[in-house]
Amino acid sequence: MTFSIVATDGTSWGVAVASKFLAVGSVVPAAIAGIGAVATQADANVAYKPAGLALLEAGLSAGETLAALLAEDEGRDHRQVGVVDAAGGAASHTGPGCFDWAGGRVGDGYAVQGNILLGEQVVAAIESTWLGSDPASPLARRLLAALAAGDAQGGDKRGRQSAALLVVREGAGYGAGDDVAVDLRVDDHPAPITELARLLNLNDLYLTASTEAEKVPVTPELAAEIQRLVEREGHPDLAAWVGSENYEMRVAADGSWIDPKVLAILRDGTGR
Repeated sequence: MTFSIVATDGTSWGVAVASKFLAVGSVVPAAIAGIGAVATQADANVAYKPAGLALLEAGLSAGETLAALLAEDEGRDHRQVGVVDAAGGAASHTGPGCFDWAGGRVGDGYAVQGNILLGEQVVAAIESTWLGSDPASPLARRLLAALAAGDAQGGDKRGRQSAALLVVREGAGYGAGDDVAVDLRVDDHPAPITELARLLNLNDLYLTASTEAEKVPVTPELAAEIQRLVEREGHPDLAAWVGSENYEMRVAADGSWIDPKVLAILRDGTGR
C-alpha cells in the first residue's frame, strides 16, 4: 500500500514515502544522522524503526540489520523494509505475502520498495530518477523528485492519500539544535506529493539556514531602507520583524546580513 526510497548522499540520510494510507509519515520513516535510515511498510512492523536504528548504531551493516530484524519476526512474509547504513550500504526486503505488485531495487546508497503498486515501473522510475539526480543537490530534493517519478508512473494502484519526507544531517536542525533537516508530513490530501513539494519550499525558507553566498551584507544605506520597511510593517526594528515572521534562520542575529529572499519579501510587503 506504499512506495518509498531510503537513501544517503554520504552526509545526510532520509526517507521519502507515499501511500493510499492515512498519515503514512507516522508509520514508515525513521532516521538518525550518521547512523542510517529505515522504512517499514506493507504490514508494517513499526518496531523495526527503533530496533533497526539501534542495530545500525551498534555497527551492523544494512544487510545484517535487515537479517536480524526478519529473523525475530514471525510476520516477515508480510513485511516490506528498506535500510541504508552510515557507509551507504543498502538492503531491501519484500515478503512473499505482500500484495501485488510488490518488490524493490537496491544500489549503492539507496533502497527502493513498494507494494500494491500499479506495476514494477513505479520502483523503476524511482530508481532511475534517483540515479539521474545531481549528487550535489540537497538530499530532500533528490528524494522528492524520485518519489514524484514513481507517482507519475501510477504509484499506489488504490490511489493517493498521504506522503512524507524525513531527512537528517548533523547539526541541520532549527538553530542547529538537532539533526532534523526536514520532517514534513501530508496526512490526508488528494495530491499529497504536490503538497509535500509546496511544504518543502516553505521548509527551505523558514527552517534552513542561509548559505554564505546568500548572506547579503547590510550596509548603512541598506540598513536605513530596512528600517523604513519594518516600520511600514508595524515593527520597531528588524529584529522584531524577523521574530514575528519567523525568519531567524535567514537574518543575522546582529542584523549584519540578510538573505536576499527575505529582503525581497520585506520589500514586497507580502509576509512570505
